[in-house]
Amino acid sequence: MTAALDDIKVVDLTRTLAGPSCTQMLGDMGADVIKIEEPNLGDETRSWTPFWNDEGTQFLSFNRNKRSLSVNLREKEGIDIVLDLASKADIMVESFRTGALDRMGIGYEAVKAVNPSIIYCSISGYGRTGPLADKPGYDLIIQAYSGLMNLTGEPDGVPLRVGFSLVDLFAGMMAYGSIMTALHHRNKTGEGQYIEASLLDGQVAAMSYHATGYIATGVEPRRLGSGHPSLVPYQSFPASDGFFILGCGNQGLWERLCPGIGHPELLEDPRFESNTARVENRTQCVEVLSEIFRTRTVAEWVETITDAGVPVGPINTVSDVISDPQVNARNMVVDMPHPNVPDLRVPFSPLKLAETPPAIRRTPPMLGQHNEEILTELGYTKDGISKAREKGVIGKG
Repeated sequence: MTAALDDIKVVDLTRTLAGPSCTQMLGDMGADVIKIEEPNLGDETRSWTPFWNDEGTQFLSFNRNKRSLSVNLREKEGIDIVLDLASKADIMVESFRTGALDRMGIGYEAVKAVNPSIIYCSISGYGRTGPLADKPGYDLIIQAYSGLMNLTGEPDGVPLRVGFSLVDLFAGMMAYGSIMTALHHRNKTGEGQYIEASLLDGQVAAMSYHATGYIATGVEPRRLGSGHPSLVPYQSFPASDGFFILGCGNQGLWERLCPGIGHPELLEDPRFESNTARVENRTQCVEVLSEIFRTRTVAEWVETITDAGVPVGPINTVSDVISDPQVNARNMVVDMPHPNVPDLRVPFSPLKLAETPPAIRRTPPMLGQHNEEILTELGYTKDGISKAREKGVIGKG
């Protein structure tokens, strides 16, 4: 099938998770992504545990469908290589600290001067403007700063980090969506543009109903464990052998749940007669249901409540998800050929396009694996490449 972005070239100056997740999506859709890495160590995630046959699994997760060029950005010749690549590219994505690339001579204005139609995307922690523009930001720090951690955890417990790096991945998806919008605009007008995606902006937007509810009422949202501020019951419950998750998203589902679990009398209890009443009497409602649910196993309740037509499910482990029939039917965990990891399997792209689907075209690269290939495309001779390597402008590859 046709790759949607097979005519697009991307210069990738990002590291760790947010930027690489964005550029990997571009690569999955067919773009030629050239990942610029520091010659000696490369992307930090190459050295993050755990390892699989000496390959960092975090790097393996976010860097397929890319070519690696190891360039020393402290050398003018290294900067010249990046500018040369940018002059021929459609997209450039970077995640350096604010102002760093401007000082190097490969900020937006410098790149725009050699390629006015470039789409240049900057990914940062707090954004490129404002009093914290110069401050570095990691997923963990932004989870705290954005209010996400304060809303995560049990009511009487400590604030907790969300288990996945959702802040980074959300920012990567924002960047991908913005780049796609900019490409559409360029197709119509011929104009490139500058794009920003920040970890903080993404989480403030994701706060959505929490923020609007606070602005409306002045009541500070609080931690509810697995619960929801506006719906009851909408959380995890204990069974005799573990926990499951239950979601009554409207009154009709509550009216199915009660007879479905053998307790139609709950429909007559004035404390639980409406969702508003159940929210006001959250503790009592949860206690009553918990006593009922402790009498049977997770599997029994999931089957019973499913039969009643109410959303319910087990609380899976990672191993459960990897082997889950639905996950595998959706082609969400796939084999990915790799020279050092013969049995490599990874989560795949969630993008589902019938005519231009994502595909794995390249395995995550070795550091500097494509140095000679890329420089040859730029017009370098073998002698010129050797000299650049001897001078430390590029890595060994």
